[in-house]
Amino acid sequence: MTMNKNTICLWYDHDAEEAAHFYARTFPDSAVGKVHRAPSDFPGGKADSVLTVEFTVCGIPCIGLNGGKAFKHSEAFSFQIATDDQAETDRYWDAIINNGGAASACGWCKDKWGLSWQITPRVLTDAMALGGDVAQRAFQAMMKMGKIDVAAIEAAVRAA
Repeated sequence: MTMNKNTICLWYDHDAEEAAHFYARTFPDSAVGKVHRAPSDFPGGKADSVLTVEFTVCGIPCIGLNGGKAFKHSEAFSFQIATDDQAETDRYWDAIINNGGAASACGWCKDKWGLSWQITPRVLTDAMALGGDVAQRAFQAMMKMGKIDVAAIEAAVRAA
């Protein structure tokens, strides 16, 4: 096996494998790869417990490290998932929230492991890329939302 030049390493207390399987069930082009067990006791666990899990999220290579309680996820890192419509936005948002996660603002939510996700409809990113009044209206609409409402963003884009 050849290791990727760059792989995202995500720290978990002890349940990286559970998280990897959830991501693989939830997002397209996602899978769980090899599970590596610790050859001896370590600060976050015991010999033969799961130490790392290789997985992909939407094609992005990741390693889940069961490192114990020393470090927590923060909003300084998030996965941004681009969606094509409200149904796809709802599916990912609801999967995260309904699996022990928590809603936040402006399309952000956290999964039950504390990892932040931005569930972002393309209509929003497209509007922001246009700049000017369109971006301002889309941004103002977004600032009032938890989960992004595609129809409300589209209405803000059309408003003149």
